[in-house]
Amino acid sequence: MVLETSRRVDDSAISELLRADSLGKRLVHFKVGTVVLKAMVDELIEMGFEWFLPVMLSRTTDPLWPDPGASIEKRIELEIYGERVRTMQSMIVHKRVLVSLGPEKFFILSPNIRIEKRERAYTGWHLYEFTQLEVEMAYAKMHDVFRVYERIMSAAIRKVKEEMGEELEALGRRLRELRPPFEVVSRRELVRRYGEDWERRLPYEIEEPVWVTDIPREFYDYQDFETGEWRNYDLFLPEGYGEVISGAEREYEYEKMLAKIKRDGLRVEDFEVLLRLAKEGKLKPSAGAGLGIERFIAYIVGAKHVGEVQPFPRIPGHVGEL
Repeated sequence: MVLETSRRVDDSAISELLRADSLGKRLVHFKVGTVVLKAMVDELIEMGFEWFLPVMLSRTTDPLWPDPGASIEKRIELEIYGERVRTMQSMIVHKRVLVSLGPEKFFILSPNIRIEKRERAYTGWHLYEFTQLEVEMAYAKMHDVFRVYERIMSAAIRKVKEEMGEELEALGRRLRELRPPFEVVSRRELVRRYGEDWERRLPYEIEEPVWVTDIPREFYDYQDFETGEWRNYDLFLPEGYGEVISGAEREYEYEKMLAKIKRDGLRVEDFEVLLRLAKEGKLKPSAGAGLGIERFIAYIVGAKHVGEVQPFPRIPGHVGEL
């Protein structure tokens, strides 16, 4: 899910961000990012998660379809060793294979490349290269994932407040500690409450993060065919910062996944490994999610544009000097 009108910026602000010599002006953001990443990784390791390095080129990646929030201008493919590969849009397929055949509890700091439409430069919220803190757990349910992210996010903010109080004050940022468990509300309820525009309105109506469930999305998110309910979720931040986490319980039954892939107009051959494991009964039920690192840090420091927390901002429609 995405937010179109979160924290809009103009061309002059974007141009300033893209200048290589503007790097030094954001040193506090980078220091905060170090504290945030260490705190979250430490918590995950303490909880028994294994840490894996990411994949960047693959035959298969997240189709990002038919997610209504996706806005991809171009999908990058290239040839290596006589084979066509794609740049990684999300490691969901790899996570499903890994959690089924390898460790059943792990995390990945995964770079994603999503060439967003140019107009999304002005939302203050979109990048064409960003990093997700991905978590996956075999046999887990959505509330298990909620507890993991609530714990690591709370730990990160607590550490920033403890260790970087002066820096936050210099930024003029009054950061509140999180108070989990966060409220959980269904998308259908939000549509009733706010109308179809709920995604834009919600971040300005809440004072604490809120989990939103039951969002029609890609084939790998679990869907109850009898009730139509999707067992997936996004976490929305207050103060207009919007969605920062997307995740789901996962589909694992062969016939069901195959039917959804065909329904969505996707190429069956792009997901051969996943389907083969499911057909052989080796694809384990799991649940997981990805947290947008840059978005979370932007919220913590009170940035107007998420590109402010990247050393070399990757803003849609703009290629910087470096």
